[in-house]
Amino acid sequence: MKNKGKKKKVWEKWLCLDIICIMLILVGFSYKKTEKTTMETENFRKIYQEDNKEKAEETKEEEEGEDMEKEKKKVALTFDDGPHPVYTPQMLDVLKEKGVKATFFLLGEQVEKYPEIVKRMSEEGHLIGNHSYKHEQLSKLSSVQACTQVNRTNELIYSITGEYPEYLRPPFGDWKEHLDCEVNMIEVLWDVDTLDWSSKNKDKIIKKVVTNVEEGDIILMHDSYESTVDAVTEVIDLLQKEGYEFVTVDKLILE
Repeated sequence: MKNKGKKKKVWEKWLCLDIICIMLILVGFSYKKTEKTTMETENFRKIYQEDNKEKAEETKEEEEGEDMEKEKKKVALTFDDGPHPVYTPQMLDVLKEKGVKATFFLLGEQVEKYPEIVKRMSEEGHLIGNHSYKHEQLSKLSSVQACTQVNRTNELIYSITGEYPEYLRPPFGDWKEHLDCEVNMIEVLWDVDTLDWSSKNKDKIIKKVVTNVEEGDIILMHDSYESTVDAVTEVIDLLQKEGYEFVTVDKLILE
């Protein structure tokens, strides 16, 4: 009887040890699983935080870019009396190289002579306006004659570009009042007159612009002189350094 009692106690001890071992194994497994889960969670959190940081930096850069765009001062380069067979193509080359769009107010008689230059202007994204047919002072013509100057030029431009001009710059800035042909056109004058036709001097043209230009100004030039082509190259560089952006006149008027 005593031996049986001892065997039972030994068996119970071994059973307890087995149970303790099993519990330790389960606890260890559970700990490793928890540790693994914790590490995975930490890794996910780090990836999530890094991803959010990158997105925040991208958003900040985009917002800063938008602010810079808003802060840019807009001005418009405009050219009268073209197209010129030599200097207008040179001007278009400069504008293309600089990535600048301008506005050209064309004379009908020049459009008839050089339609390929007008086509190039349109294809390269410049705005084309009407400057009458023969550069006559419209206020000194009869209503019929003045309208003919405007309408004839409109038709010529349309035949080349497929679009009627919406903007008109009357020669000498002198428009004849109460013309029927005025109805669908917007008159565009200027803020800074470079007097390039008079000086034909690159440095004087540049000085006229940089010392007088302000935000929202329309700059008057003529694409008929070598000095103007040379001046425009430097004017663009100088004004861009000062934070100016060059746009076509419709962008200024419509804003």
